[in-house]
Amino acid sequence: MRPSRKTLETLLLPTLTGLLLLLLWHGAVRLSKTTTFPTPWQVLRGMEELASQGRLTGYIRDSIHRVVTGYLLAVAVGLPAGLFMGLHAPTARVLGPVIQLLRPISPLAWIPVSIILFGVANTATVFLIFLASLFPLTLAAMNAVRSVPAIYLRAGQNFGLGRVALLRRVILPAALPYALTGLRLSFGIAWLVVVAAEMIGVDSGLGYLIIDARNAGKRYDLVVAGILLIGSIGLGLDVLMRRLERARSVRWAYHRET
Repeated sequence: MRPSRKTLETLLLPTLTGLLLLLLWHGAVRLSKTTTFPTPWQVLRGMEELASQGRLTGYIRDSIHRVVTGYLLAVAVGLPAGLFMGLHAPTARVLGPVIQLLRPISPLAWIPVSIILFGVANTATVFLIFLASLFPLTLAAMNAVRSVPAIYLRAGQNFGLGRVALLRRVILPAALPYALTGLRLSFGIAWLVVVAAEMIGVDSGLGYLIIDARNAGKRYDLVVAGILLIGSIGLGLDVLMRRLERARSVRWAYHRET
């Protein structure tokens, strides 16, 4: 069976682009004759060194654990709050301006506050990830409920659905696709923040790997390795979230298939 054009575009083109970038990277390092910035091969050897020492999987595991913990706490708080604000306009009018005020603040600005509250510890890192995810997630959930077409609500009411049944059988399923988009975007923000959060005092994780490799011997091969690992894992997590968005069970609310 011949591969489809879409498969070729999805797999072949990104692969060729990646190989081209690696060649350009290698060529730029060789032509500049720099001894500071590593070649792709040196970065790969650095990763192999970390893996042979048993440190690589530990760094990845600790970063993912912190992100998942902070993110799930944000989901537990922000998702119900956003849904309630979408259903209850007076609450949205009271809390909306507060959230809009806090949302643009960079999570890095909260680092002194997190240290005061939790000290230089793992809890402070999780707290920063929690804050970074909370506000965009809450707004996304609120807007998802508000985006439910009025015709859906009228149809449910015409069938005699009460408030609880209308929420469970109409509002939540209709809002789910849009809420999932907010969940995916806020998860990406959480993954971005973990790098800076791990530089404030923890002794593990990919963020710590980058700052430690820079300070201890200027191992720029490990610095670049950490950067590439963060990007690769972030891409993989985003792909998983996109697959969840495209699940058949959450697509019925769209007006047309994409």
